[in-house]
Amino acid sequence: EAGRFFFARGWVPATSGNFSARAGDDDVLITVSGRHKGRLGTDDLMHIDLHGRPARAGQRSSAETGLHLQLYRRDPAIGAVLHTHSVNATVLSMLAGGALVLRDLEVLKAFPGIATHESAVCVPVLANDQDIARLAARVAEVLDRDPGCCGYLIAGHGFYTWGATVADAVRHVEAFEFLFECESLMRRMGRP
Repeated sequence: EAGRFFFARGWVPATSGNFSARAGDDDVLITVSGRHKGRLGTDDLMHIDLHGRPARAGQRSSAETGLHLQLYRRDPAIGAVLHTHSVNATVLSMLAGGALVLRDLEVLKAFPGIATHESAVCVPVLANDQDIARLAARVAEVLDRDPGCCGYLIAGHGFYTWGATVADAVRHVEAFEFLFECESLMRRMGRP
């Protein structure tokens, strides 16, 4: 359902993005590498343990699986991790420098702990890196500094968010994508 919704919105073009959900204490359900997220079926998901080992031989998850697993190992309350590749997130990741600050918009209340539009959410922007272990270590440093963070951008690449449930993570994607679109539009209209 999430894949179809995100694809219809243009947030996971072609075979981009990857999704996962905790299926047990040491078990994660994750999308198989190279699968189209708008047409996911049961054969497009696989079980792995928290070290990335597949439950069934011959299956391969995304090269970015380590970014998902790092979050699950870090926080047992995380139940789902979603990674999208929208135009707005990708473009903003190239313009924002080390962080994108989203502020003073009502939709910020979609995130845990925010009760007013008079708030700001800082979305860290990390340099892209094909060495996923090194990138995961940089993500860990960012999250150590801001444990309340619930999403990050990878420059020129896309966006990661998570939640206690799949529904929470989907809500975060939808809210962040709205905020990214607002930020993109405000920048086009001349606000720095």
